[in-house]
Amino acid sequence: MSRNFKTVDLFAGPGGLAEGFSSLRNTDGSKVFDVALSVEKEPSAFSTLRLRAFTRQFQAIPESYYSYINGEISRAELIERHPAEWLAAEDETAMLELGTEQAQAVLDPRLDRIRDEAEGNTIVIGGPPCQAYSLVGRARNRGIKSYDPAADHRHFLYREYIRILGRLKPVAFVMENVKGILSSKVEGESIFDRVLEDLRAADGTPGSYTLLPLVSDVRGPHARHVIRSENFGIPQCRHRVILLGVRSDILKNGDCEAAKHYLEPATQTDLASVLKGMPVLRSGLSRTVDTPEAWQIAVVRAFHAAASACRAEGTWLNAVAKSLSQHAAELQSADHIPPRASTDLATVHDNRLGAWLADPRLTALPNHESRGHMESDLARYAFAATFAETFNRSPKADEFPSGLAPDHQNWDTGKFADRFRVQLWGAPSTTVTSHISKDGHYFIHPDPLQCRSLTVREAARLQTFPDNYFFEGNRTQQYVQVGNAVPPLLARQIAEIVARILPEN
Repeated sequence: MSRNFKTVDLFAGPGGLAEGFSSLRNTDGSKVFDVALSVEKEPSAFSTLRLRAFTRQFQAIPESYYSYINGEISRAELIERHPAEWLAAEDETAMLELGTEQAQAVLDPRLDRIRDEAEGNTIVIGGPPCQAYSLVGRARNRGIKSYDPAADHRHFLYREYIRILGRLKPVAFVMENVKGILSSKVEGESIFDRVLEDLRAADGTPGSYTLLPLVSDVRGPHARHVIRSENFGIPQCRHRVILLGVRSDILKNGDCEAAKHYLEPATQTDLASVLKGMPVLRSGLSRTVDTPEAWQIAVVRAFHAAASACRAEGTWLNAVAKSLSQHAAELQSADHIPPRASTDLATVHDNRLGAWLADPRLTALPNHESRGHMESDLARYAFAATFAETFNRSPKADEFPSGLAPDHQNWDTGKFADRFRVQLWGAPSTTVTSHISKDGHYFIHPDPLQCRSLTVREAARLQTFPDNYFFEGNRTQQYVQVGNAVPPLLARQIAEIVARILPEN
């Protein structure tokens, strides 16, 4: 029997959760989870979200979409060719700031319509903004003299999520947030305990929803709600709280078989599996003339500077210094300087990830362009990547030669030991966050000769966005979108669990 659940995606970002949920199909090819509404307030993320909603209106993505992401036609031309599908995408997406009276006035009638048309077969997915919960965000807030956590509306945006649950009364919901929410407190009260209590009573009465843990074999009061993505086939160590709630009246005796609601562990995959085949790029040069010839001169100079700084530290960095000098010679004698951007297609060295990421109809890889770096940072990137190549780990701040130490007030305090962090070929990446939009120092490419940070497409692959997923906006905005998203392949696995639990329509 075909099943269909109308899905509402809140605080949707570029649509990572919806991408995973909407990919699940019934045996007849119809969608198990049909996205009825996605809500996002940030314009560039919303533009990406609506474009992806447009692709979902087709049985197969049209050729004109590929022409658009290849830069061959404009967005206006794309819309002109498919007006009905674009209107459907407009109906499916809303650019609203949740928690405001204006958004509520627009949203509530639409939610009522979705609930009535679906005859109760709805689910809600999404996660309130996490800045107020994250450890970094809380440290930043403590530095604001007048900051009052009780007055920070970001602590309580989850209440809008719960208000919508109460109005829609979905059969299930999935709520995602950062681990920092586990320890976040306001006026001495645990935010997370309050969230759990409110979610369980989202239908108006205590216990109306049952929260089911997604992982097993871990200890701690809330540990089974923490998803470590690298354990489930995602090439990234992303640890997030993900809460699955199911309406208690549809669970037999208020519970279900544990095997049904646990994610199935998968073989750990690494950075090389998704990035090793990517087109080679050079970094750009910021605050100066940027040409291939200028870059070659600057990067050779940076490698020599890094090698000299290593030798000045004594013998323990001699091996790194030797490799830096060898790399400088390779770069100096190179006949071909890599470009800053490439649309060449790239293989995936992992069958499971390849099946998810690759699109045989794709003729050009989008969003693969390097950012610019200052020459002083090129020397630090050269050192860090060569150090990682030598020791198979990223250097800590106290292992940097003094000649390469940045002029940062906190450099020697130990607070920013990983200020320059190399991603390693043989391991999952560290968490891809929106901070990648700032400077890239936490996301240095493991190939020293490229001497750069990761591109948007590389970050998107680590997040398991399919290669045909196009990110709108400028490059900084694209990085933020990717960093804030839920990995779509992880979302797909959660969708499979929700489908197993829920009864047939």
